[in-house]
Amino acid sequence: MPVFEYTALDNRGKTTSGIVDADGAQAARQKLRTSGIFPVSIKETEEAAPKKASGDFSLSARLSRIKPVEIAMMTRQLATLIGAGFPLVSALDALVPQTKSHGFKRILAQIKDLIVEGNSFARALSNYPGQFSPLYINMVRAAETSGTLEIVLERLADIAEKQEALKNRIQTALAYPIFMLIIGTAVLFVLLIYIVPSITSIFSEMNQVLPAPTRFLIFLSAFFKTYWWGLFIIIAVVAVFSNRFKKTEKGRYWIDKTMLLLPGVGVLVKKLSVARFARTLGSLLENGVSMLIALDIVKNIAGNSLISDAVETTAIEVGKGQGLGDALSGSGIFPQLSIQMIQVGEQSGQLETMLTKISDIFENEVETTILRLTSYLEPVMILVMGSVVGFIVLSICLPIFEMNQLIR
Repeated sequence: MPVFEYTALDNRGKTTSGIVDADGAQAARQKLRTSGIFPVSIKETEEAAPKKASGDFSLSARLSRIKPVEIAMMTRQLATLIGAGFPLVSALDALVPQTKSHGFKRILAQIKDLIVEGNSFARALSNYPGQFSPLYINMVRAAETSGTLEIVLERLADIAEKQEALKNRIQTALAYPIFMLIIGTAVLFVLLIYIVPSITSIFSEMNQVLPAPTRFLIFLSAFFKTYWWGLFIIIAVVAVFSNRFKKTEKGRYWIDKTMLLLPGVGVLVKKLSVARFARTLGSLLENGVSMLIALDIVKNIAGNSLISDAVETTAIEVGKGQGLGDALSGSGIFPQLSIQMIQVGEQSGQLETMLTKISDIFENEVETTILRLTSYLEPVMILVMGSVVGFIVLSICLPIFEMNQLIR
């Protein structure tokens, strides 16, 4: 069924816009009038093309991407409606007008139409891989097979909300240090480009050799004042090169390997990846997905190519009959604690519960570590900025001290 975008007037004369599905433009107008809305303009929307999530960095792809928090909210509302006895199509139809994002409204309407045409919910979702992850699609497919769609949607909403909450806490912890860095850098540029030249200009009339720190400061000031635009070019070139390098298989592998080897950072990256692996695998197994299929799904969302390769190798070993914990221990990447907990879960028959506990433990450790590091980062940044400002003041004062000595 075609989907139409409309601009209309409501009963109070206020302009409103949205989407509506109908057999034709005339039917869409009649449907809007029946609901008490008077259309001003109406046009059929184009079918949304499936979006690849991997290598598309265009501006349109970024703007059309649906926020994870919107998907989590829709999933939670859909689970509530289905639990209340709504058929899937009726539940989606009720969610469309409540969705704020115009693009997401269109996608939900088209998913509903695909289901009406006879497709399964998972099949309809698979047409939008840029919005719905493989985890989401496969868990919905397993839920439709087992008849537990309401429960699985609740669990998907829980996973998305926990991931967003962790990301927001990390961003909040890093906001103040990043703000300080930006402000401090701006202040230093103003000092070097505007303040320092006006002060050091008096030293040009001196007929003596200036101290080395003063000469270095004058050189930096002249360089930044003349070639400040070069810094932006360098930053742009590095950003473009890094972006293209990251798209290549070798580049992605090298970056992921470097991230794991960096002191401090590597441990955090590894714990975050293992937490994502454990939570996703536990959710898939809990909802009836077989181990090998679940490992194949988790491999694609690990977030690190080395860990993805380790999971792929693990899947091969598990397919040969080896236990999950023993197979993971051979990779040399997964922390020993996670391997021991998985082995205990396999022996006790509570692997899914143990995987969830692993995720909770590592996510809490990552959050605690980041909060501790940011508490150290603030005084370190203040110390560095103070040292730089102190160097500038000392470089300006040294010639003045020498002039005083000469006068005496």
